[in-house]
Amino acid sequence: MPFDAAPAANDAPTLDAFLASVERRGFRMAELALGHREDALDAVQEAMIRLVGYRDRPPAEWTPLFWSILRRQVTDRHRRNAVRRRVLSVLGMAGEEREDPLEMLPDPNEDPERRLADAAAWSALGRAVRALPRRQREAYLLRELQGLDVRETAAAMGCSEGSVKTHLSRAMAALRKHLEDWR
Repeated sequence: MPFDAAPAANDAPTLDAFLASVERRGFRMAELALGHREDALDAVQEAMIRLVGYRDRPPAEWTPLFWSILRRQVTDRHRRNAVRRRVLSVLGMAGEEREDPLEMLPDPNEDPERRLADAAAWSALGRAVRALPRRQREAYLLRELQGLDVRETAAAMGCSEGSVKTHLSRAMAALRKHLEDWR
């Protein structure tokens, strides 16, 4: 049941069910925007915790509110990471982060060639999305990846519906150009 539909008397959506329904999509969006799994997990967790503070609001408001909170979390993490990179480069410690070796182990049940192709495509999309200006990136992630409608996206981004359409159109044009080789 969509959370913006009016529930029946004893079929009221719970905040737990709503959070469970957006958790995975929120993580995928944050990971694509941030390019780092742990930052994405932290951003989604923080967004969910903050949404709990708004649990008294009607369920129809939860969707745009969650995406708005997550969008701000992603923006904050972009800023923090930029500052961190600058500080580390000044200290001569840039590039010392290492990926978790357990995460690099292949899944024995998955075709390695397909896994490599999927990882390359996901990586290319992530780089292209991260290269977009902030507002275009937000519009793309909320509309296309999360499937929010224009009204919900405008509420989450704090702008007009026309602005959402403009940002999305520009984002799609830039992504088409950037990902031409992946067609």
